[in-house]
Amino acid sequence: MQQKRIIVDCMGGDRAPGEMLAGAVAAKAALGGEYLLVGVRAEMESAARARSIDLSAFELRDAGSVIGMEDDPMCVLHAKKDSSMAVALRALRDGEGDAVVSTGNTGALFTGASLIVRRMQGIHRAAIATVLAFEKPTLLMDSGANVTVQPDFLPQFAVMGSAYMKGLFGIEMPRVGLLNNGTEACKGTPMQTETYRLLSGMPGIRFVGNVEPNALPFDVCDVAVTDGFTGNICLKAYEGVSKFILRGLKDIFMTSALTKLSALGVKKPLARFRKKVDTAEYGGSPILGLCKPVIKAHGSSDARAFANAIRQATRLCESGVLDGLEAEIAAGAGTGGEG
Repeated sequence: MQQKRIIVDCMGGDRAPGEMLAGAVAAKAALGGEYLLVGVRAEMESAARARSIDLSAFELRDAGSVIGMEDDPMCVLHAKKDSSMAVALRALRDGEGDAVVSTGNTGALFTGASLIVRRMQGIHRAAIATVLAFEKPTLLMDSGANVTVQPDFLPQFAVMGSAYMKGLFGIEMPRVGLLNNGTEACKGTPMQTETYRLLSGMPGIRFVGNVEPNALPFDVCDVAVTDGFTGNICLKAYEGVSKFILRGLKDIFMTSALTKLSALGVKKPLARFRKKVDTAEYGGSPILGLCKPVIKAHGSSDARAFANAIRQATRLCESGVLDGLEAEIAAGAGTGGEG
């Protein structure tokens, strides 16, 4: 299989550019492939020297500015079109690589990806898809891109999410649930009830009905669809609870000499549990519905999390999911409304 070329936006995250450079080095060592590192060259070279990172195996591209977390999303197209994010997205559009990975401003990345890389023909809205690491992986979609949606957007989210879980996780017919405040068909706002009706009649989608957030950890569905506002709140609650549980377990086992000793007996199971709920394990979230892969890594990503985001981008490139999805959408899957 031909090696993939990943375009890395090295700026914009809380730990940029040092952790991004270290993550790219780790990913290259583990996965091989080629990398285009985009950022403010002076800052990248300074961070590399401070960490004794050898960049000779990477292509570097200078950018004139950085999009901050407080910047307006539209700046990627106008005021900061020379930013590392904009340069990276244009490079992807122009065929200089196979995927973009960025820790930058979510709104700017989503806006730039939708308008520079472009959505697939027939897609109403692209959406951010985040894997929640429960007993079995559950895909939450949309997890933060579209604050408001129309009912006919969510059936496309279901199609895109199902294709992703089938292609990357091997689930032949993923179960799709509609995130709601109850399991009854009549629950929720008019948007939820109309979406329920649309999903119920969709061929090729295994719709299992409404699912409540407190049931998501218990394998009730493989894909949970919702609007980006609700999805982002759900995601952040999950991240907070995960940290709370891990911190609580640590406090318990550090209470006394006896509890420290008992911790040794469950060291391996604890490590497995920690890995299962660690948000860094998947590294990033793909923006599905685009013509080419764009991965949004967490703004606080360290080198390990960023390397995992690059791994995810590589897997998505190699899976052929986007080609298959484009064919499905072209054939009319999940359509039925205005864009």
